[in-house]
Amino acid sequence: MPADADSKARTPLTRERVLEAAIRLADEGGIESLTMRKLARELGVEAMSLYNHVANKGDLVDAIVDLVVGEIELPSTGVDWVADIKRCAVSAHEALLRHPWACGLVLSPGTIRALPAPRLRYMEWLLKRLRETGFSPELTYHAYHALDSHILGFTLWQLGHSISAIDVDGSKDLAELVDKFLRQLPAADYPYLAEHAQQHVTAPSGDGARQFEFGLDLILDGLKRARETA
Repeated sequence: MPADADSKARTPLTRERVLEAAIRLADEGGIESLTMRKLARELGVEAMSLYNHVANKGDLVDAIVDLVVGEIELPSTGVDWVADIKRCAVSAHEALLRHPWACGLVLSPGTIRALPAPRLRYMEWLLKRLRETGFSPELTYHAYHALDSHILGFTLWQLGHSISAIDVDGSKDLAELVDKFLRQLPAADYPYLAEHAQQHVTAPSGDGARQFEFGLDLILDGLKRARETA
């Protein structure tokens, strides 16, 4: 056995170590690449040893999704509900970008674990923050869905664009890919699409975060007006 594997094997195996290694593998290769056999090799143990700490692959995936959701900041209730919800939403967006494989899994209600669960705490925090700041039950219902769909929807959109930006030849040069697209596009027929594509190339660093917050601010402003006129 290689020295590094031997060292891993001597370190006591715990559920925490198993989940940390699983997240690391999923971050590196995607959730499809995460297998119990590969995880065991990463930890320097036999695959059967893992079942002392997780029931099965489904339990493992549910647990690491919970860890990702647990990274989301849930601010202590303050006087500024808009600032609190914005901090939470931005934190959620950043956590899901750090772990791209988790975004689609968070959407699945079938993966929500028994209490206590970080996803349930997140949902309760947001619903409570809206209700305690004066939103009616009906308006809270709509507000929650508007906020949650922006967080998850925009993140999936952003991740999808980053994946599609990889050309068939493996190139990750966005400017080169857009240039290929524009050369094939009849600009006279699609002038605004050509303009929009060029804006993606010239956008400054961190544009994704700014675009996320732009949409988030529109939603929060709309919710603020809806609460005031309700």
